[in-house]
Amino acid sequence: MSCVQGVRKTLLASCVALGLTSTAFAQTSTPATGLGQSWPNAEDVSASPNWHVYVFVLNGIKYVQVNDLNGTVHAAVGAANGTVVVLPMGVDSQNVQTAASSASSTAQTVYRDATTTVTAAPQSNGTTHITVFEDTCTNPVSCSAIVKSIN
Repeated sequence: MSCVQGVRKTLLASCVALGLTSTAFAQTSTPATGLGQSWPNAEDVSASPNWHVYVFVLNGIKYVQVNDLNGTVHAAVGAANGTVVVLPMGVDSQNVQTAASSASSTAQTVYRDATTTVTAAPQSNGTTHITVFEDTCTNPVSCSAIVKSIN
C-alpha cells in the first residue's frame, strides 16, 4: 500500500467517525420545535395519561401546549416571571384562565414544574376548561430543570 492510499484510508475513516459523532450529537441535542402542531418535535411531559403536553422555551419564555390523545391542540400559554399569556391557538383557547389559587376538584393536573401548573377540566358541553397557575421562580437551577430550550 502506498503512502497516498494510507493517507486516503485514514482521512476516510476520520470523516466517517466525525460524521457519526456529529449525527449522534445532533440527535441528542435536537431542539423542540412545532409549537401549535398536533405532534410537535418535542418530548411529551404530561403528568396525565389522558393528555399530551409539550414545553418549548425561547428567549426565557416557556410555552406550554396541551393536546388531547388524538393530537388536537386545546390550548397553549406563554409563561415567564410569574406572568402568563394565553396564546390564540387551540380549540379551547377561549377557555383558558390564569389563577393564583388551587384548581377545582374536577380538574386534572396535566403539567407541573417548579413554577407552572396546568390543569384541565372537561366540561359537559364538550369543551375543556384549562387553568394555569404561575409562580415567580426563586431558584433558576430548579426552574429550568424540566424544560428544553429551542434555538
